[in-house]
Amino acid sequence: MKHVLVAAALSVLGLAVLAVPPAVAEDAQAQVVIKNHVFDPVEIKVPAGVRVVLTVDNQDPTPEEFESPELKIEKIIPGASRGKVQFGPLTAGSYLFYGDFHQKTARGVVTAE
Repeated sequence: MKHVLVAAALSVLGLAVLAVPPAVAEDAQAQVVIKNHVFDPVEIKVPAGVRVVLTVDNQDPTPEEFESPELKIEKIIPGASRGKVQFGPLTAGSYLFYGDFHQKTARGVVTAE
């Protein structure tokens, strides 16, 4: 009787394992540096159709606001620090971003391919 109960429990457990959805693909990772109020690289290429985690490394001593109305992001990155922003999944195309505190020099584009 004990063996029958163990077999039944394992059977149910096996069905439960089959019911678990497959793992979701990991987020794409990207990085951009702010130095002398300029983004480097100016173009960030990311895969289309996946979430993106972008690390913003502000190497200037002053804060900068990473902003993109198209990506729906506004985040202040203090001077000499890093911050992360997340966006997507994106359809293929180009999405502008800029440093709100230095809009004339701090400009870039995310290209989803």
